[in-house]
Amino acid sequence: QVQLVESGGGSVQAGGSLRLSCAASPHTYSPYCMAWFRQVPGKEREGVAAIDSDGTTNYADSVKGRFTISKDNAQNTLYLQMNSLKLEDTAMYYCAADVFLEMTAIEALGVMSWDYWGQGTQVNVSS
Repeated sequence: QVQLVESGGGSVQAGGSLRLSCAASPHTYSPYCMAWFRQVPGKEREGVAAIDSDGTTNYADSVKGRFTISKDNAQNTLYLQMNSLKLEDTAMYYCAADVFLEMTAIEALGVMSWDYWGQGTQVNVSS
């Protein structure tokens, strides 16, 4: 059983930065693809950024140039560096891992049926 634990969320003013982390266990598992999604109450969950086993990344248009997804394979940790945050970035952010589906980063953001999800970390951006 894979567990994903997000951290790093919080409150920040518009224009600020946050770095989200997603620690995965056990360390022996090797995902094909990992991604960050976000959700606002009353709206559908949306893909934000994905990275696959080749290191290919993909971003939602709304975050391109501001967010960077990366992973530390040695630490089995996924990151999302969020810069120039906007009010509309306020959401619960979730980490997702693909172990069985063998997705690519390009297709990942449109997929909602991931093998594993974290519990989420809240990001609040204020003016």
